[in-house]
Amino acid sequence: MKRFLLLFFVAPFFTFGQVTITNPDFADGGDITYMSTATDPTIDFATTGANQTWDFSTLTSTGQTVRDYQQVSAASVLVQFVFGSFAASDYHATNFLPSNALPLAQISNFLPVTITDVNQYSKNSADAITSVGLSVVVNGTEIPFKSDTIETRYKFPLNFGDAYSSVGYSRLDMNPVYNAIWMQNRHTNSVVDGWGSITTSFGTFDVLRVDHFIQEVDSLYFDAFGNPVAVELPIPDSHQYEWIAVGQKEPILRITTTLFGGTETVTNIEFKDNNLSAGLTEASNAISIYPNPTATNIQLKGINSETNYTIYSMDGKLVLSGVVSQSANTIDVSSLENGKYTILMQNEGTSLINSFVKN
Repeated sequence: MKRFLLLFFVAPFFTFGQVTITNPDFADGGDITYMSTATDPTIDFATTGANQTWDFSTLTSTGQTVRDYQQVSAASVLVQFVFGSFAASDYHATNFLPSNALPLAQISNFLPVTITDVNQYSKNSADAITSVGLSVVVNGTEIPFKSDTIETRYKFPLNFGDAYSSVGYSRLDMNPVYNAIWMQNRHTNSVVDGWGSITTSFGTFDVLRVDHFIQEVDSLYFDAFGNPVAVELPIPDSHQYEWIAVGQKEPILRITTTLFGGTETVTNIEFKDNNLSAGLTEASNAISIYPNPTATNIQLKGINSETNYTIYSMDGKLVLSGVVSQSANTIDVSSLENGKYTILMQNEGTSLINSFVKN
């Protein structure tokens, strides 16, 4: 009987899976992570709560994003002055990454300038991860700018039942390159609404589930032939659901949904993965791409037969695919938004990877 009672009290400690998430569980400057993307409009993002078992093992990778968390010391001198060791403590960033924070496609409809290389600067500290500002390249000139109100993306420690809100306000003044100002106002409500075990093709992990509800208003002010113009850029409300495990540097799974007419539509799925491009041959010496950057077409020089290609945006989305031959070695990329892209090619049984910039 005593042995039975001992097992009764001890057993829960072996099955209890609720975790606490802290700052070291996220990537910072110098870390490299890999996130695969998937497509499944019927994926279950709603089920949550205590002691859940989430099974997403059938998710299949359709592309991959490599996140290279750069240290601010690798940025330009101007950026280091704004976000480096000379910056005020709140703006002293610890890493930066390419970002899709700016609605480039919409901005391009109004402004006769080329905006590329958007980077987000973050500060990782013991009690929070905050977004402290952005940098963009406008017509070839890099412009860093601080967020006037710093958004808190995570508060630590994170435990089941925690909830917090944050407001972020950023203002990008493109002068003197161009007389235009872009403003972003974000309000995020985050709640840790579940805990349990999640399974993907990457493995099985004890996780917390976090729901970030994001409301954003973007505005653009610019000079049109001497007349000031103000345009509101519609950004629909969205949810970002994350399953976060201890020590994994990225969420095991992230599902983004957008609200249209009160209905949530899945717009992006990504999950932590191994490096799927390991073993691929860098194509820079085997197949060259030109012109690079380009505004309309790219040509593949060095292909010897029909080449299958897939093109991915920096957030891992498949944006273009097809087959190109040696005789007609041109790919029309004019429909792509401005930015950097990765192209994966299969040529004579060899997998090749390269990148190009559309401007």
